Amino acid sequence: MTQFVPATIGMAEIHEAIAATRPDHECLVFRDKRFTWAEVTERTRRLANHLASQGLGCSTERAGLPNWESGQDHLAIYLHNGNEYLEAMLGAWKARVAPFNVNYRYVAEELKYLLTDSGATAIVVHSRFTPLLAEVRADLPRLRVILQVPDSSGEPLMDGAVWYEDALSRASADKPAAGYSGDDLYILYTGGTTGMPKGVLWRNADAVVECFGGNKEATTLEEHLATAAGGLRALPCPPFMHGAAHWIAMRTWLSGGTILVQSVPERLDPQDIWGLAEREKANFLLIVGDAFARPLLDGLAAGSYDLTSLLSILSGGAPLSAHLKEEFLSHIPHALLVDGLGSSEAGGQLSQVAASGSASTGTFPWAPQNHILSEDMARVLEAGHDELGWLAKSGRLALGYLHDEAKTKRTYPVVDGVRYVVPGDRARLRADMMIEIHGRDSVTINSGGEKIFAEEVEAAVKAHPDVYDCVVAGRPSERWGNEVVAIVRLKDGRPHDEAGLLAEAERHVARYKLPKAFVFVPEIVRSPAGKADYRWAKQTAVEASG
Repeated sequence: MTQFVPATIGMAEIHEAIAATRPDHECLVFRDKRFTWAEVTERTRRLANHLASQGLGCSTERAGLPNWESGQDHLAIYLHNGNEYLEAMLGAWKARVAPFNVNYRYVAEELKYLLTDSGATAIVVHSRFTPLLAEVRADLPRLRVILQVPDSSGEPLMDGAVWYEDALSRASADKPAAGYSGDDLYILYTGGTTGMPKGVLWRNADAVVECFGGNKEATTLEEHLATAAGGLRALPCPPFMHGAAHWIAMRTWLSGGTILVQSVPERLDPQDIWGLAEREKANFLLIVGDAFARPLLDGLAAGSYDLTSLLSILSGGAPLSAHLKEEFLSHIPHALLVDGLGSSEAGGQLSQVAASGSASTGTFPWAPQNHILSEDMARVLEAGHDELGWLAKSGRLALGYLHDEAKTKRTYPVVDGVRYVVPGDRARLRADMMIEIHGRDSVTINSGGEKIFAEEVEAAVKAHPDVYDCVVAGRPSERWGNEVVAIVRLKDGRPHDEAGLLAEAERHVARYKLPKAFVFVPEIVRSPAGKADYRWAKQTAVEASG
């Protein structure tokens, strides 16, 4: 089995090399701001030099550390989408500081946990979030650099902060003296929908190829430049604080392309998204599963847009139901519709292209470096093996979880001398080399002695034409131990037809997996990135039982 030599060239070095070949080309478009590659290079150098002037950087080189520790300062990015978000990531790497994402929906307790767990020494924050940051500021003794980005909230500069643009204007535009290293960290905090979030540590050179879609074979800058011909104009719809969104943004830059940022980043605005795609001739669109697809499809049905330039739509981070794929293809028949599967811990793993009339959900063609490990993670299962195992990946992998040796070793087991990552999806490799994904083990429901995957039941219920959205959870049951409950949002004006929903679901899953109850709600609670909040779903299911 191939064992990869770690990649050596990081995002900062590659971006600057590409910029030198296209200094006047568009690099990023946000509202009325159109930044060239040369301008983004200068701005991110200035940010890096400001961070360095505050004493931030790398204190211990990667080679001297275990996989679950960091020897760098960490920059929290507490922003809505905008040019500042991606500048903060790139500028941090240029300062040898590790950037990480902050969920802007967090309440004070969650924010304090995240900034404490990460050991953040710096933060870039939109003004609207400063009152919450001020609430927990006294409990964060390590946080000493605050850069504030103004927004429509009109919040004043918080104590101890510096306006982002002021910091850039006062800093040098020279290449930072610390240099750039592919060993430096990229930290991605997981969503924490079933527990507290954990920081996944990647060498950023490995993230370039495994997360950001860079050239896997490249070992030199020249080889990276060979695949940076430009032409990609990508519009990532999700918040950049979700991995899939900034992965696609970085992938766009690695191709020499242009990132398009929505004008209304605080919420999903279909008119804004489709209008921008039409106006800027976007040829690539990223969404996150049904939670993004449904409102965007409603927007297509309600408006008229010239989307002849849109060549590809990628759904990553959550499943996209087959009937919604068909609906996209009915509106934009020339577009390539792709399902992508990956995780914070593994990077990109599998993809599936949908074709009209044969769109499906939950099955992917096998791809190299993907494997199925046995239930006990002691062996690799061959194709056609009946046992349901764990989807795993080998090759270039994340290092582990920040400050968590035990979880790192559980998630990255070594089998017969090969290191794998097991993010938590249960799967089977069929004899035809198709991988069946059954769902996350963390949200399975043990009912009547059977293990039921919530995502599988959700897809079955959502196949009914009256369903707008659905999340499935378990709740205690005297008869079953736990019973399956479907929390459903119906399309406007549709009746509560439980028998009809059951009949449709029964066409897709075995009877023992069917919901024992339905709870109808006006809205499904999801993260801004479209991920289901299973803690909310379980609480809703329990409360509905009376």
